[in-house]
Amino acid sequence: MTQPNPTRTDLSPERAANLAENPHAGQGAVMLDIGGDVGAIVIHLDASWEGAEIEIEALDGSTVPALPEHAHTHEHEHGHPHRPHVAVVGRPAGQAVIYSAVFPELTQGRYALGQAGQPARLRAVEVEVTGGQVTELVWPDTARDSS
Repeated sequence: MTQPNPTRTDLSPERAANLAENPHAGQGAVMLDIGGDVGAIVIHLDASWEGAEIEIEALDGSTVPALPEHAHTHEHEHGHPHRPHVAVVGRPAGQAVIYSAVFPELTQGRYALGQAGQPARLRAVEVEVTGGQVTELVWPDTARDSS
């Protein structure tokens, strides 16, 4: 766990904008609505990832719907196609902050996760989502974070 750092001034403008899109993220617990064939993914990352976006795509080629709280009506200036994504945010955990990205409602199946803007062949992680369960993982190779 990382100690709280309430005044982050070292974020890139893009990462600061990612966090500004949802100013309530990281303010408390995340509510998950799972069950039946719906599960979730929680990704734990290093603090250096704060504000970065993690994208998701279904490996079976099906469309992953936009997250309900993240359906965009604006254009991104990220320089990449728009895939469903979430930002890495610091979440309070007692006296510390845990940095994570949460995909709250996913139909069971296999998914590829990667840092926003990276081609599919560079996806960092493949993960299986099981209905009614939360899949947790620690992001591999945090040195890949290049933004």
